[in-house]
Amino acid sequence: MTDMTYNAAPGRYDEMAYRRTGRSGIDLPLLSLGLWHNFGDDRPLDTQRAILRRAFDLGITHIDLANNYGPPYGSAEANFGRILATDFKPYRDELFLSTKAGWDMWPGPYGEYGSRKYLLASLDQSLKRMGVDYVDVFYSHRFDPKTPLEETMGALDTAVRSGRALYAGISSYSPERTNEAHRILTDLGTPLFIHQPSYSMLNRWIEPELLPTLDELGVGCIAFSPLAQGMLTSKYLDGIPADSRMAEDSSLPREFLTDDVLRRLRALNDIAAERGQSLAQLALAWAMRDERVTSVLIGASSVAQLEDNVATLGNRDFDDAELAAIDELAVDSGIDVWQESSTS
Repeated sequence: MTDMTYNAAPGRYDEMAYRRTGRSGIDLPLLSLGLWHNFGDDRPLDTQRAILRRAFDLGITHIDLANNYGPPYGSAEANFGRILATDFKPYRDELFLSTKAGWDMWPGPYGEYGSRKYLLASLDQSLKRMGVDYVDVFYSHRFDPKTPLEETMGALDTAVRSGRALYAGISSYSPERTNEAHRILTDLGTPLFIHQPSYSMLNRWIEPELLPTLDELGVGCIAFSPLAQGMLTSKYLDGIPADSRMAEDSSLPREFLTDDVLRRLRALNDIAAERGQSLAQLALAWAMRDERVTSVLIGASSVAQLEDNVATLGNRDFDDAELAAIDELAVDSGIDVWQESSTS
């Protein structure tokens, strides 16, 4: 049983590195903790608490959620809310909390996408589950091609003006839609704060246009799935383990692990070994190499895994030869399951 008395480590800000989010006043940790997996009702609450405590003690101030994280939907927010109440309530002003709405959450025509009704109803539910008065960022989780962007961005503006969120964000929007969203929010007087795209060595779609767009607009970028849902770890180097996401064939289809991808993963693992890193640490260091990437989202199923990921910060610089060798192997590999939203 985890000790219920928690006092944050006095030196929690000493080792973590932080970057400014676009042209805002906010610094985010280079590594942020996402609760997409491992924080639903299928995992012990004590394990979740231990991970969150250790993350905060290591200087990870940003916790990233969404309405349908679980399983079941909503349970990650509810579980986080329980832990916030018992452990982190005195530290709320040191935490940066985000949540999102856009993917399916409840049945019927008002339970997904980008309508004003769905987004604001979902935000109210999220605040109730977490037991907070506001979140720091509220995201449109995906572009909705059937709803006017003015309506979706208007809902984000309302969320901010009503005090339910401090900043507005978007996720998996194309460069063109990002420009439109930025224009609409600017006209409304609520700046676009941050974009959350998928990004990894196997999924580099943001580099040609989106990163330059965000840089020009002064919008932050937080990359999710930097380990390609586990593909950029040692887990798949010898095939598909029985206890993996790919074995479940859920959010990570088996067909993603082609012979060519496996060959490149093994070669990247060799580069990591030469640097004294794991493949996961190499992938995280690579994802944060560009100063335009404000933060990189990691998940964690254990304290040990969290600590291993954070250890990346001690070896995140590359020389030109390393980057050239990685570039030959780190090519788009057809694994972007969010492509439909980000190209609409």
